[in-house]
Amino acid sequence: MPLGLRNKKKDKSKETSKLVESEAPSPAPAAPGPAASASRLQFHTQLAHGSPTGRVEGFSSARELYAKIAEAFRIDPAEIMFCTLNTYKADMDKLLGAQIGLEDFIFAHIKGQQKEVEVLKTDDVLGLTITDNGTGCAFIKRIKEGSLMDRSKTVCVGDHIAKINGKNVSDCRHYEVAKMLKDLEKGRMLKLELIEPRKAFEKLEPRSKGGTLPEAKISRGRETLRLRTKGPATVEEMPNEVEEKAIKKVDELLETYMGIRDIELAATMVEAGRDKKNPDEFAVALDEALGDFAFPDEFVFDVWGAIGDAKQGRL
Repeated sequence: MPLGLRNKKKDKSKETSKLVESEAPSPAPAAPGPAASASRLQFHTQLAHGSPTGRVEGFSSARELYAKIAEAFRIDPAEIMFCTLNTYKADMDKLLGAQIGLEDFIFAHIKGQQKEVEVLKTDDVLGLTITDNGTGCAFIKRIKEGSLMDRSKTVCVGDHIAKINGKNVSDCRHYEVAKMLKDLEKGRMLKLELIEPRKAFEKLEPRSKGGTLPEAKISRGRETLRLRTKGPATVEEMPNEVEEKAIKKVDELLETYMGIRDIELAATMVEAGRDKKNPDEFAVALDEALGDFAFPDEFVFDVWGAIGDAKQGRL
Protein backbone atom coordinates (compact mmCIF):
# COMPACT_ATOMS: atom_id res chain seq x y z
CA MET A 1 0.00 0.00 0.00
CA PRO A 2 1.73 3.17 -1.16
CA LEU A 3 2.17 5.88 1.42
CA GLY A 4 -0.12 8.25 -0.47
CA LEU A 5 -3.07 5.89 0.07
CA ARG A 6 -2.63 5.78 3.82
CA ASN A 7 -4.46 9.08 4.35
CA LYS A 8 -7.76 7.51 3.31
CA LYS A 9 -7.77 5.40 6.44
CA LYS A 10 -6.24 8.08 8.66
CA ASP A 11 -8.77 10.91 8.75
CA LYS A 12 -8.42 11.17 12.52
CA SER A 13 -4.65 11.58 12.29
CA LYS A 14 -4.05 14.99 13.78
CA GLU A 15 -6.74 15.05 16.45
CA THR A 16 -4.22 14.54 19.24
CA SER A 17 -1.65 17.08 18.13
CA LYS A 18 0.28 19.67 20.07
CA LEU A 19 -2.58 21.42 21.86
CA VAL A 20 -2.84 18.59 24.37
CA GLU A 21 -0.14 16.02 23.89
CA SER A 22 -0.73 12.36 24.52
CA GLU A 23 1.44 9.39 25.26
CA ALA A 24 0.75 5.78 25.89
CA PRO A 25 2.48 2.53 26.61
CA SER A 26 2.89 1.30 23.02
CA PRO A 27 1.44 -1.94 21.69
CA ALA A 28 4.07 -4.07 19.98
CA PRO A 29 3.69 -6.07 16.79
CA ALA A 30 3.50 -9.82 17.19
CA ALA A 31 6.81 -11.58 16.68
CA PRO A 32 8.12 -15.08 17.29
CA GLY A 33 10.08 -15.65 20.46
CA PRO A 34 10.82 -18.03 23.34
CA ALA A 35 7.42 -17.66 25.03
CA ALA A 36 7.71 -20.83 27.10
CA SER A 37 10.40 -19.45 29.41
CA ALA A 38 8.58 -16.13 29.70
CA SER A 39 5.49 -17.85 31.12
CA ARG A 40 7.48 -19.13 34.11
CA LEU A 41 9.06 -15.82 35.09
CA GLN A 42 8.15 -14.41 38.50
CA PHE A 43 8.29 -10.74 39.48
CA HIS A 44 8.10 -9.18 42.92
CA THR A 45 5.47 -6.52 43.42
CA GLN A 46 4.12 -4.16 46.09
CA LEU A 47 1.41 -1.56 46.31
CA ALA A 48 3.25 1.75 46.13
CA HIS A 49 1.56 3.21 49.22
CA GLY A 50 2.64 0.22 51.32
CA SER A 51 1.92 -3.52 51.38
CA PRO A 52 3.56 -6.91 51.85
CA THR A 53 5.53 -8.17 48.87
CA GLY A 54 3.67 -10.35 46.39
CA ARG A 55 4.69 -12.32 43.33
CA VAL A 56 3.13 -12.32 39.86
CA GLU A 57 3.73 -14.54 36.86
CA GLY A 58 2.08 -15.84 33.70
CA PHE A 59 1.10 -12.55 32.02
CA SER A 60 1.65 -11.31 28.46
CA SER A 61 0.13 -7.81 28.47
CA ALA A 62 -0.34 -4.87 30.81
CA ARG A 63 -3.99 -5.82 31.27
CA GLU A 64 -3.05 -9.34 32.35
CA LEU A 65 -0.33 -8.00 34.63
CA TYR A 66 -2.77 -5.67 36.40
CA ALA A 67 -5.19 -8.56 36.85
CA LYS A 68 -2.42 -10.66 38.44
CA ILE A 69 -1.41 -7.81 40.78
CA ALA A 70 -5.04 -7.24 41.74
CA GLU A 71 -5.44 -10.93 42.50
CA ALA A 72 -2.30 -10.94 44.65
CA PHE A 73 -3.56 -8.04 46.79
CA ARG A 74 -7.31 -8.81 46.55
CA ILE A 75 -8.29 -5.54 44.92
CA ASP A 76 -10.24 -4.61 41.79
CA PRO A 77 -7.94 -4.35 38.74
CA ALA A 78 -9.68 -1.05 37.89
CA GLU A 79 -8.19 0.44 41.06
CA ILE A 80 -4.67 0.24 39.60
CA MET A 81 -3.76 3.54 37.93
CA PHE A 82 -0.24 2.75 36.73
CA CYS A 83 2.92 0.86 37.71
CA THR A 84 6.49 2.06 38.19
CA LEU A 85 9.65 -0.02 38.09
CA ASN A 86 12.11 -0.09 41.00
CA THR A 87 10.62 2.88 42.85
CA TYR A 88 7.47 3.42 44.90
CA LYS A 89 7.45 7.08 43.85
CA ALA A 90 5.14 8.33 41.09
CA ASP A 91 8.18 8.87 38.87
CA MET A 92 6.99 9.28 35.29
CA ASP A 93 10.45 8.36 34.01
CA LYS A 94 10.06 4.92 35.63
CA LEU A 95 6.63 4.06 34.26
CA LEU A 96 6.12 0.45 33.24
CA GLY A 97 5.87 0.30 29.48
CA ALA A 98 6.21 -2.56 27.04
CA GLN A 99 9.39 -3.99 28.62
CA ILE A 100 10.24 -5.19 32.12
CA GLY A 101 13.79 -6.07 33.13
CA LEU A 102 13.99 -9.60 34.48
CA GLU A 103 15.08 -8.30 37.91
CA ASP A 104 12.76 -5.28 38.00
CA PHE A 105 10.52 -4.76 41.03
CA ILE A 106 6.97 -3.65 40.16
CA PHE A 107 5.15 -1.04 42.27
CA ALA A 108 1.42 -0.58 41.63
CA HIS A 109 -0.12 2.84 42.28
CA ILE A 110 -3.82 2.64 43.10
CA LYS A 111 -6.60 5.22 43.18
CA GLY A 112 -6.70 7.50 46.19
CA GLN A 113 -8.33 10.81 47.01
CA GLN A 114 -10.75 12.48 44.60
CA LYS A 115 -10.55 16.20 43.89
CA GLU A 116 -11.98 18.85 41.57
CA VAL A 117 -10.55 21.89 39.84
CA GLU A 118 -12.20 24.64 37.82
CA VAL A 119 -10.16 26.91 35.58
CA LEU A 120 -10.93 29.43 32.87
CA LYS A 121 -9.49 28.20 29.58
CA THR A 122 -7.60 31.34 28.59
CA ASP A 123 -5.04 29.53 26.39
CA ASP A 124 -5.44 27.10 23.52
CA VAL A 125 -2.62 25.04 25.03
CA LEU A 126 -3.41 23.60 28.46
CA GLY A 127 0.13 22.35 29.07
CA LEU A 128 -0.80 18.75 29.88
CA THR A 129 0.78 15.58 28.53
CA ILE A 130 -1.66 12.69 28.81
CA THR A 131 -0.74 9.03 28.87
CA ASP A 132 -2.56 5.88 29.94
CA ASN A 133 -1.78 2.57 31.54
CA GLY A 134 -2.68 0.40 28.57
CA THR A 135 -6.02 -0.65 30.08
CA GLY A 136 -8.02 2.57 29.70
CA CYS A 137 -6.94 4.69 32.67
CA ALA A 138 -5.74 8.06 31.35
CA PHE A 139 -3.58 10.14 33.66
CA ILE A 140 -1.28 13.16 33.59
CA LYS A 141 2.34 12.40 32.78
CA ARG A 142 3.73 15.92 32.56
CA ILE A 143 2.65 19.51 33.20
CA LYS A 144 4.47 22.16 31.21
CA GLU A 145 6.10 24.76 33.44
CA GLY A 146 4.34 28.13 33.31
CA SER A 147 1.30 26.72 31.50
CA LEU A 148 -2.36 27.23 32.42
CA MET A 149 -2.50 23.93 34.30
CA ASP A 150 0.82 24.58 36.00
CA ARG A 151 -0.72 27.66 37.62
CA SER A 152 -3.44 25.45 39.14
CA LYS A 153 -1.62 23.69 41.96
CA THR A 154 -4.51 21.24 42.44
CA VAL A 155 -3.56 19.41 39.25
CA CYS A 156 -0.59 17.09 39.73
CA VAL A 157 1.46 14.63 37.73
CA GLY A 158 0.01 11.15 38.18
CA ASP A 159 -3.61 12.32 38.55
CA HIS A 160 -6.22 10.22 36.75
CA ILE A 161 -8.70 12.30 34.74
CA ALA A 162 -12.11 10.88 35.69
CA LYS A 163 -14.51 13.53 34.36
CA ILE A 164 -14.34 16.54 32.05
CA ASN A 165 -17.15 19.05 32.59
CA GLY A 166 -19.23 16.29 34.16
CA LYS A 167 -18.63 13.75 31.37
CA ASN A 168 -17.22 10.45 32.62
CA VAL A 169 -13.98 9.66 30.76
CA SER A 170 -12.67 6.97 33.12
CA ASP A 171 -12.69 4.30 30.42
CA CYS A 172 -11.42 6.49 27.57
CA ARG A 173 -8.00 6.09 25.99
CA HIS A 174 -5.42 8.84 26.26
CA TYR A 175 -5.97 10.18 22.75
CA GLU A 176 -9.73 10.45 23.34
CA VAL A 177 -9.17 12.43 26.55
CA ALA A 178 -6.61 14.61 24.77
CA LYS A 179 -9.06 15.41 21.97
CA MET A 180 -11.81 16.35 24.45
CA LEU A 181 -9.48 18.75 26.24
CA LYS A 182 -8.23 20.23 22.99
CA ASP A 183 -11.76 20.78 21.67
CA LEU A 184 -12.94 22.72 24.73
CA GLU A 185 -13.80 26.25 23.72
CA LYS A 186 -11.36 28.97 24.69
CA GLY A 187 -12.85 31.50 27.12
CA ARG A 188 -15.07 28.90 28.86
CA MET A 189 -14.73 27.34 32.29
CA LEU A 190 -13.15 23.91 32.45
CA LYS A 191 -14.01 21.56 35.29
CA LEU A 192 -11.87 18.48 35.88
CA GLU A 193 -12.63 15.71 38.36
CA LEU A 194 -9.38 13.98 39.23
CA ILE A 195 -8.22 11.02 41.29
CA GLU A 196 -4.69 11.13 42.69
CA PRO A 197 -2.57 8.06 43.49
CA ARG A 198 -2.96 6.83 47.05
CA LYS A 199 -0.18 8.14 49.27
CA ALA A 200 1.54 6.24 52.04
CA PHE A 201 1.20 7.25 55.66
CA GLU A 202 4.43 9.11 56.36
CA LYS A 203 6.46 7.61 59.17
CA LEU A 204 8.97 9.52 61.28
CA GLU A 205 11.94 8.14 59.40
CA PRO A 206 12.28 8.27 55.61
CA ARG A 207 10.99 5.23 53.81
CA SER A 208 14.38 4.82 52.16
CA LYS A 209 15.77 3.71 55.55
CA GLY A 210 14.26 0.28 55.88
CA GLY A 211 10.52 -0.10 56.37
CA THR A 212 8.17 -1.80 53.94
CA LEU A 213 8.96 0.29 50.86
CA PRO A 214 12.66 0.17 49.98
CA GLU A 215 13.89 1.32 46.62
CA ALA A 216 14.27 -1.95 44.76
CA LYS A 217 17.46 -3.09 43.10
CA ILE A 218 17.53 -2.04 39.46
CA SER A 219 18.26 -4.79 36.98
CA ARG A 220 21.72 -4.78 35.46
CA GLY A 221 20.95 -7.58 33.02
CA ARG A 222 20.45 -7.12 29.29
CA GLU A 223 17.32 -9.30 29.03
CA THR A 224 13.79 -8.00 29.36
CA LEU A 225 10.27 -9.39 29.27
CA ARG A 226 8.50 -7.78 26.29
CA LEU A 227 4.75 -7.44 26.84
CA ARG A 228 2.51 -7.72 23.79
CA THR A 229 -1.09 -6.90 23.00
CA LYS A 230 -1.20 -9.90 20.64
CA GLY A 231 0.47 -13.19 21.38
CA PRO A 232 2.60 -14.29 24.31
CA ALA A 233 5.20 -12.20 26.09
CA THR A 234 8.78 -12.93 25.05
CA VAL A 235 12.18 -12.70 26.68
CA GLU A 236 14.41 -10.51 24.54
CA GLU A 237 17.75 -8.77 24.60
CA MET A 238 17.81 -5.05 25.29
CA PRO A 239 18.16 -2.94 22.12
CA ASN A 240 21.71 -2.82 20.77
CA GLU A 241 23.65 0.42 20.29
CA VAL A 242 22.37 0.96 16.74
CA GLU A 243 18.76 0.45 17.81
CA GLU A 244 19.22 2.72 20.83
CA LYS A 245 20.41 5.54 18.55
CA ALA A 246 17.47 4.97 16.21
CA ILE A 247 15.02 4.97 19.13
CA LYS A 248 16.43 8.25 20.44
CA LYS A 249 16.13 9.89 17.02
CA VAL A 250 12.57 8.62 16.49
CA ASP A 251 11.63 9.92 19.94
CA GLU A 252 12.86 13.36 18.85
CA LEU A 253 10.83 13.11 15.64
CA LEU A 254 7.72 12.26 17.67
CA GLU A 255 8.13 15.51 19.56
CA THR A 256 8.70 17.51 16.36
CA TYR A 257 5.67 16.14 14.51
CA MET A 258 3.20 15.25 17.26
CA GLY A 259 4.28 17.07 20.40
CA ILE A 260 4.90 13.90 22.43
CA ARG A 261 7.91 12.11 23.86
CA ASP A 262 7.38 8.37 24.24
CA ILE A 263 10.40 6.11 24.30
CA GLU A 264 8.30 2.93 24.26
CA LEU A 265 6.40 4.09 21.20
CA ALA A 266 9.70 4.96 19.52
CA ALA A 267 11.08 1.50 20.33
CA THR A 268 8.01 -0.17 18.87
CA MET A 269 8.39 1.83 15.66
CA VAL A 270 12.06 0.90 15.32
CA GLU A 271 11.14 -2.74 15.86
CA ALA A 272 8.45 -2.49 13.17
CA GLY A 273 11.06 -1.29 10.67
CA ARG A 274 13.72 -3.83 11.57
CA ASP A 275 13.21 -6.17 8.57
CA LYS A 276 11.37 -3.87 6.17
CA LYS A 277 12.83 -3.19 2.70
CA ASN A 278 11.20 0.16 1.86
CA PRO A 279 9.04 2.91 3.42
CA ASP A 280 5.81 1.48 2.00
CA GLU A 281 6.35 -1.82 3.82
CA PHE A 282 7.22 0.17 6.92
CA ALA A 283 4.01 2.23 6.62
CA VAL A 284 1.90 -0.94 6.43
CA ALA A 285 3.66 -2.33 9.52
CA LEU A 286 2.95 0.88 11.44
CA ASP A 287 -0.72 0.77 10.43
CA GLU A 288 -1.00 -2.80 11.71
CA ALA A 289 0.79 -2.13 14.99
CA LEU A 290 -0.11 1.49 15.77
CA GLY A 291 -3.09 2.41 13.61
CA ASP A 292 -4.72 4.54 16.32
CA PHE A 293 -1.92 7.08 16.07
CA ALA A 294 -2.47 7.65 12.33
CA PHE A 295 0.97 9.05 11.57
CA PRO A 296 1.29 11.51 8.64
CA ASP A 297 3.22 10.34 5.57
CA GLU A 298 6.06 12.84 5.96
CA PHE A 299 6.63 11.62 9.51
CA VAL A 300 6.80 7.99 8.33
CA PHE A 301 9.40 8.94 5.69
CA ASP A 302 11.54 10.71 8.30
CA VAL A 303 11.31 7.79 10.74
CA TRP A 304 12.29 5.38 7.97
CA GLY A 305 15.24 7.63 7.19
CA ALA A 306 16.28 7.74 10.85
CA ILE A 307 16.26 3.93 11.05
CA GLY A 308 18.37 3.78 7.89
CA ASP A 309 20.79 6.39 9.20
CA ALA A 310 21.26 4.41 12.39
CA LYS A 311 21.97 1.20 10.47
CA GLN A 312 24.54 3.02 8.30
CA GLY A 313 26.25 4.61 11.29
CA ARG A 314 25.22 8.17 10.41
CA LEU A 315 23.65 8.98 13.79
